Parts: sequence; C-alpha cells; structure tokens
Amino acid sequence: MKRTRRAFTMVELMVVVLIVGILVAAAIPMMKGRTDASKWSEAKMAMGTIAHALRAYGSEKGNFSGAPTLEEIGILDGDLDGTYFSHGTYAITSASASIGQTSFVITCTAADSTRADVPTSPAGMTLTCNSGNDYQATFVGLGGE
Repeated sequence: MKRTRRAFTMVELMVVVLIVGILVAAAIPMMKGRTDASKWSEAKMAMGTIAHALRAYGSEKGNFSGAPTLEEIGILDGDLDGTYFSHGTYAITSASASIGQTSFVITCTAADSTRADVPTSPAGMTLTCNSGNDYQATFVGLGGE
C-alpha cells in the first residue's frame, strides 16, 4: 500500500505569507486616509457651527465688515473643543455682511491643535461662503488636498 503525505510545503506557506504581506501593505495607507477623513468631520461640524453663528451675527448686526472674534459671535473658549481639534485651531480669517448676505472664510489648522492624534492630511481646511460660490459654504483642504 502506497502512503502519500498531504501537507503544505515551505514554499507554498512562504507564498501565502508574501501575498498577505502585500495586501496588508496596500491596505494600511487606504485606512490611514479614511481615518483622517473621519477626524476632519469633527472640524467640519465645528466650522459649520461657526458659520451658523456668523450668519446669526450678520442678521443681528446688519451690515458689517471685518472678521469678528469667536467670542463676539457667541462662541466661548472651549465650546469648540473636541476629540481631535481644540478651540485654538479655528479662526475667522475674513467676514462681512451687506444686503442680507454674509460672506466669510473660516480656517482650521491641524498643527494648532493641542489634542493628540490629529489628522496629518490635509494640513488644514477652509470653509468659504461668498458671492463667488453663490453663498453656499464649501470646504477645501489646505496643503494640496
């Protein structure tokens, strides 16, 4: 009676390990990008809160020019603190209102956060609302994204 052994050879096992290694190496950068995108959703929400407060400020004050501070629009120190972004990461770089339309540019810079594990890409984000985009708030990443 002939007896045959059924088992994997070392070469077959090494090929499987190599294939799994390649798949893992390809998946890690994709997961990192998804993780950063989910972290930026926190910043987008906070920037939306600032935009809402600016619109209310514009309705209350009527016409104005020059960027008010966060405190002037009713957002106190610590109100925007989150898991990845701290209050100091947000800035109103420009704002004005006339004829019932409020224009503004709000920025968030990840490097300014005092929180651990901030996203690395993009370096920051800008929320813009003006006549150039029909007063629709649009987000754009800083640093090439």
